Amino acid sequence: MAVLVAVLVLAAVVMGAQWLRSLAPVEAWLAEYPGHSALPASAPTGLPWWLGWQHFLNAFFIVLIIRSGWKVRTTQRPEAHWTRNNSGILKTKTPPVKISLDLWLHLSLDLLWIFNGIVFYVLLFATGQWMRIVPTSWDIVPNAVSSALQYASMDWPLENGWIHYNAMQVLAYFTVVSIAAPLAILSGMRMSPVWPKDAERLNKAYPVEIARKVHVPVMVFFVGFIIVHVILVFTTGALRNLNHMYASQDTQSWTGFWIFSASLAIMAAAWFLARPSFLSPIASLTGKVSR
Repeated sequence: MAVLVAVLVLAAVVMGAQWLRSLAPVEAWLAEYPGHSALPASAPTGLPWWLGWQHFLNAFFIVLIIRSGWKVRTTQRPEAHWTRNNSGILKTKTPPVKISLDLWLHLSLDLLWIFNGIVFYVLLFATGQWMRIVPTSWDIVPNAVSSALQYASMDWPLENGWIHYNAMQVLAYFTVVSIAAPLAILSGMRMSPVWPKDAERLNKAYPVEIARKVHVPVMVFFVGFIIVHVILVFTTGALRNLNHMYASQDTQSWTGFWIFSASLAIMAAAWFLARPSFLSPIASLTGKVSR
């Protein structure tokens, strides 16, 4: 029943958008706001090689973070646990907390993702690529509405991502980079064992209940973003889009596709190997693994 309702709603949205586009004033408005904002004159053209690596690493980490986070949330009896070695520069007065191996993996991936994110931010602003994903004009709003109407009418805006993104893409990428990612980090830190438990004022100002209410919806947002992102990549010129994302070239060759396929194989292997039999020897390098 729910599927039928969803199909009917989708059909109504498409028909409504197509009707709107048949109106002369709407067509004139779409001509004025074609769905993308002009970039600053100093904005770079094309996507550099480092952005392709960043794209792969972000996808690799976020997929495994979602997997491990879901296991932490749903597993009642973990197969293995980990206790940090309380020595060296990480030595603390209070004894280390024993956590599940799933949580150890989740936190380890978080740290790698954060480090990769720092590198991404530095390169983004150092090379001027930030101008491609940060709104620089208020006309991003009507252009976003325009691109949304084009998507809804099934006459999709086929922008050349090598030159610029459409307004909805800009807002989506800006939301991921500047809002969703920081929220995931801040809420995750509050819920993690490293958060100071005795800081009464800090804990009162930022209760863990708020962090829990933020963390899961942010995860759901990332899942939804990934699904929509992949669908649009493959339905708006797959070879060219994959070349932009993975091969740093604006061509119709199969290079980006094969790099993308290799990255999928690596992520699938990591997904399969993320289990105690493989993780325990690695985790034991920095702590004690037990049942």
